[in-house]
Amino acid sequence: MAIWVVRDGDDLYVRSFRGSAGAWYRAARASHEGRIRSGGVDKDVTLVEVTDPGVNDRIDAAYRTKYGRYGARYIDPMAAARDTTLKLVSR
Repeated sequence: MAIWVVRDGDDLYVRSFRGSAGAWYRAARASHEGRIRSGGVDKDVTLVEVTDPGVNDRIDAAYRTKYGRYGARYIDPMAAARDTTLKLVSR
């Protein structure tokens, strides 16, 4: 499964395109555990819920900057899904 990841400083974040109804998000929220694979890296992570409005503002901007070329059809749902922001913390 492909999930859009963004960076804020040294931290990585994900959101659910389908909001809280997303199947992967429901599973991630229940377990607070995940595994990421990218660029030859395979790592277990803890998923930490993010509620800080300032962090979420920066994550909105990061999604628009990194993925804006895909247009509002994809970016608007990611911005609207602020309540699903999860920080990836290496275990």
